[in-house]
Amino acid sequence: MKARYQYRIYPKSHQLEPLAKAFGCARVVWNDALWVYKNAFRNGEPRPKDVDKLVITRAKKTESRAWLCEVSNIVLQQSFRDLQQAWNNYFSSLKGTRRGKSVGKPKLKKKTSRQSIRWRKGGFSVHSCSLKLAKIGHVPMVVSRPLPSQPSSVTIIKDTTGRYFASFVVDVPEKNAPLTDNSCGIDLGLTHFAILSTGEKIGNPCLHKKMLRKIKKANRRLSKAKKESNRRKKRQLRLAKLHAKVKQQRTDFLHKLTTRLVGENQALAIEDLNVAGLVKNRKLSRAISDAGWAKFKIMLVAKCDKYGRDLTIVDRWYPSSQVCSCCGKSGGRKELDVREWECLFCNTVHDRDENAAKNLNRWADGQSDQYKNERGASVSLPVVAVGDEALTTPRQLTLF
Repeated sequence: MKARYQYRIYPKSHQLEPLAKAFGCARVVWNDALWVYKNAFRNGEPRPKDVDKLVITRAKKTESRAWLCEVSNIVLQQSFRDLQQAWNNYFSSLKGTRRGKSVGKPKLKKKTSRQSIRWRKGGFSVHSCSLKLAKIGHVPMVVSRPLPSQPSSVTIIKDTTGRYFASFVVDVPEKNAPLTDNSCGIDLGLTHFAILSTGEKIGNPCLHKKMLRKIKKANRRLSKAKKESNRRKKRQLRLAKLHAKVKQQRTDFLHKLTTRLVGENQALAIEDLNVAGLVKNRKLSRAISDAGWAKFKIMLVAKCDKYGRDLTIVDRWYPSSQVCSCCGKSGGRKELDVREWECLFCNTVHDRDENAAKNLNRWADGQSDQYKNERGASVSLPVVAVGDEALTTPRQLTLF
């Protein structure tokens, strides 16, 4: 399986200018090719061919683009291929032939945003404490862990805070973690980030909320600075560093939590939340974005694949908060402010989130049965034993 290994690099003073030229030339090739594609699309013409020759080979011979010869041609070719792939993904998404989330139209790249360039095999080589790049030389690199195999490509990234990173694509073998009999259902929330079926509640760090006062102050100061001034650049850097710190802290928290859950449990179950729809709620959008539910799910899926764990993504319309985890009967819809409720059939008092996590855990155990949800789709309900009899038929469940 493919994996990315990212390291911090520290270019020397005489290497900053060649890197800046490489970033700028790759950005220009992307923008020029995008303009060609958009112009043909507006005029109703078929997709033009040999666009790479137009924006790279022929452009080098013109006076306005002669400086494209100063950087490695590998960087320019990779920039064009990235745009070509993004353009194809956009139209595949419109046609419905591409799996996953819909993809938007490619946009023009800006000088002030995150910059990236890519080298393939033949344009770079990895050494013990440095990375050699074509037309740039040996760039010092902090190797925090050895690469498992020879990388197929490297992407040099410059973020908005001015830091440089090298991201390698490598082949890694699958590592099956030691087998265990434990399973876990995970219910995500805002007061607590995750509620496990074992009863453990993992607190929500609220990292953006803790930094919000400083971010607001930095935004106010930035808005008062004159455009194109040195003071504005300093304040932009200050704001970017605050956002980068929040991102790093959130990534660290999610990595540690997902690694622990995958290591302790053989089977996991999590609800397929519609995060893109939930953030449209103007009262909860900031808190949901701060929690990082979507990134948590992505990390959990990747680590389960890597370590041979079973992960079940439960349908978002499954009423995990409505069904009693003891008797298996539904108590009807409940508003979000109802945090505890009593089952009308077995008189068991449930914590809303713990009950949902226990119901999700039955999916991890494989105890489920099919029924039609509110939208007419086939969804499984857990098989819950009551005495010596199991509830296995939809007629025994009252659905609202």
